[in-house]
Amino acid sequence: MKKLFYAAFAYMVIGVASGLFYREFTKANDFPEGAFTQLGLAHTHLLTLGFIVLLIVLALEKVFTLSASRRLFAWFFWLYNAGVVLTSAMLIWHGSLTVLGQESTAMIAGIAGLGHMLVTAGMVLLFLALRRAVVGSGKLGSGGAQVAAAQSAVSQ
Repeated sequence: MKKLFYAAFAYMVIGVASGLFYREFTKANDFPEGAFTQLGLAHTHLLTLGFIVLLIVLALEKVFTLSASRRLFAWFFWLYNAGVVLTSAMLIWHGSLTVLGQESTAMIAGIAGLGHMLVTAGMVLLFLALRRAVVGSGKLGSGGAQVAAAQSAVSQ
């Protein structure tokens, strides 16, 4: 659980720092205000996919102990984080080239695509671990029985 917490915190710091870099780098290079660059996307990707998603996973870990599926959870954690880092790095690289007036290459797009594939694989593994935790513990169906019992008590 500490690993998730520290990773989420790191993404928060890096996400905010990337937003600062975006603002200062575009100003320093007289990039036209409002013109598109992928630097702004790196800020939101890091904050959303890194910070917010890992906080949600942290809450799911607290409730369902996802890490009980050690291999699934470890693969999720490392693949997902590698994907977020790779994707964000390519956004920053491509965005910086745009600000500097240079052309991007197909290599950058290909590496960013690999990052997206790693994020997707991580999400699939997360759902497999979540399914194992929820279905295996019986927590999936227990809410319905509690609601029925509460309704029965109220109607009597």
